[in-house]
Amino acid sequence: MGPRACQRLVPSPLSKPVRCWPEGSLDGAIALQRQLTINDRDWHAFKTQRPRRGAEQLAAALVLLLRADDPGSPQPTVARLQAIELVEHGLGWLKAELSDPGCPSHRPAPAPSPAAD
Repeated sequence: MGPRACQRLVPSPLSKPVRCWPEGSLDGAIALQRQLTINDRDWHAFKTQRPRRGAEQLAAALVLLLRADDPGSPQPTVARLQAIELVEHGLGWLKAELSDPGCPSHRPAPAPSPAAD
C-alpha cells in the first residue's frame, strides 16, 4: 500500500482543514536522501566524514516523516518515533559520538577462549 493522499477539506466555520505536508516535499526529500546516501562502494572513502553520515541519517528521517507521518496528529506516530531515532543517530555522527565500527571481514578474528579444565 502506498502513502495516503492527504485530503484537504474546504474550510468552513465548523470544520478545520486537514494539515498536510506541502506538495512536492516528499519528492524533494527523496531526491536529497538519494544524493546523500553512502552506498557500500563509497563507504570506505567517506567513513571518516561524520557530517556526511549524519546528513544521510537526517535526510532519511525526513523522508520517513514525510512519507508516513500525519502532521496533524497530536500523538506521536510510529513514523514520527522512527524519524526521531534517525535524527538522534544522525546527531551522534555530527557530535562525533559515533564512528565507523569497521567491516567484519577486515576485523581480526577473536582470540580463542581458554579451554576449561
